[in-house]
Formats: sequence, structure tokens, C-alpha cells
Amino acid sequence: MATSYPLPEGFSEFDVFSLGSCLLVEGLLGIFLNSVTIVAFLKVRELRTPSNFLVFSLAMADIGISMNATIAAFSSFLRYWPYGSEGCQTHGFHGFLTALASIHFIAAIAWDRYHQYCTRTKLQWSTAITLAVLVWIFTAFWAAMPLIGWGEYDYEPLRTCCTLDISKGDRNYVSYVIPMSIFNMGIQVFVVMSSYQSIAQKFQKTGNPRFNASTPLKTLLFCWGPYGILAFYAAVADANLVSPKIRMIAPILAKTSPTFNPLLYALGNENYRGAALKDLYPLGYPMTPPLH
Repeated sequence: MATSYPLPEGFSEFDVFSLGSCLLVEGLLGIFLNSVTIVAFLKVRELRTPSNFLVFSLAMADIGISMNATIAAFSSFLRYWPYGSEGCQTHGFHGFLTALASIHFIAAIAWDRYHQYCTRTKLQWSTAITLAVLVWIFTAFWAAMPLIGWGEYDYEPLRTCCTLDISKGDRNYVSYVIPMSIFNMGIQVFVVMSSYQSIAQKFQKTGNPRFNASTPLKTLLFCWGPYGILAFYAAVADANLVSPKIRMIAPILAKTSPTFNPLLYALGNENYRGAALKDLYPLGYPMTPPLH
């Protein structure tokens, strides 16, 4: 029974239930929205373009994050991690792999949109597939390193899910987190920022804005910024000095990304939305304004 397990240090019964509920809502909603994106891409021939393949790849990464969140939610309701140390390592690897891949695909979509709107260059299938394969290989490398000793996966403060351990802040952690963050977050934020700045300037010149060019960067920073800040803070100070509740805010916000991304990159696209409503939900209703 759940009541036979003690509460994690620093959390009340209400805290555990609330955080578990947040994870469950994020997980199930992310699975649903990204499933719509994936099914629409696979089912509707007109959507199967190289650019939409990047959106499809983003949805595949995001549905992985959502599944990871759902597992964490059920563990939270149990008030303990029931899958042992090996399950913790698997959960940490899977969560980190899909999170890094999601960030990379957000940057890849920004790069593609820059070429669509600013250089009028269309993405080719060979480039899209090669890019997707490289993203998964590259992120698998960084996600696998903690499994062999460079970095470490351990329980989050709630102790019902696993991720990169920031509690030690030792030389091993610092040597891993700095290059990992630069190559998997810093460069991607720069690509997103510079791409959408160029797109915004293009829209100003033409007087025909197709979407709000500032929204993707704001969403990326909202979801992943707190996690990045916490990771860097742990490299220069003792992360254990930060309240466990505050430390849990970062992963909770990060797991909202799979909910925002389908609305930004798939269901906010009039072609995607139209296909989903027509072929999957005939009695659907208008969603977000189109991005394309």
C-alpha cells in the first residue's frame, strides 16, 4: 500500500499528490497531442514532406518524454520507485535521450523555417533523414555517458523518477554537464534565436507575418530554461541548498514541452490541423492560429 512508504524529505502528502497529478496530466496530454501529430503525418500523403518529417521526428521525441512523465506520475502515486536501480538507469537514459532529441529537433525546425522564409530553399528528403539520424545518434551518445560513469543518473528530489544527478556537483558532474549543455542546449538556443530573428525581419519587410516569430524561442526558454539554470547552478554551488520543491519545478516545466510543441509546430499548422480534424476528428473544432 502507498501509505507504507515514507514521504520524500521536504514534501508533504499534498505535494506528492499534486506533483504526481501534474506529471500525469502532462504525460497523457502530451501522448494524445503527439499521437495526433504522428498519425496525421503517417496517414495523410500531403503531409509527408521533408519539413514535416522534422515535425514528425519532434513528436516522436516528445511522446517519449510524455511516456517518461507518465511512468513518473504512477510512481509518485505509489510514493516510491518500484523498478529498482536498473529501472532507474533506464528511466534516466530514456528521459534524457528524448529530452535532448526534442531540443535538437526544435532547432532543426527553426533552421528549416529560416530557409523556407528567408532563402526560399526547400528541404530535401536526404537532408531531413540524415539530420534526424544524426540527432538520434548524437543525443544517444550524450544520454549514454552517465551509464558508463561520465555523469550519473539518480532519483529526482521526489524520488519517484530518475534523471541526471545534480546533487553531487563534483568534478565528474562538472566535466560532463558543461560540454553537454553547450552542445545540446546552448547551440540550439542560438540557432532558434537567430533563425526566428531573421524570419521576423523578413516578415517586417514583407508586411505579411505568417506567425509570431518570438513564440518558439519563448516557449523553449520557458520549458527548458529553469532546468539549464539549475544544472549550471549545481556546477558552481551545492544544489542541495535549494529546496527540493524548487528543484522539482525544473523537471515539471520541462515536461510541459511535449504539450506546447504539437500546438506550435503541428496542430498550429493549417495543413496539419486541417488533416487531423478532417481525417481523425471530423467533428473537431478550431485550434491555434496557423504557423505556416
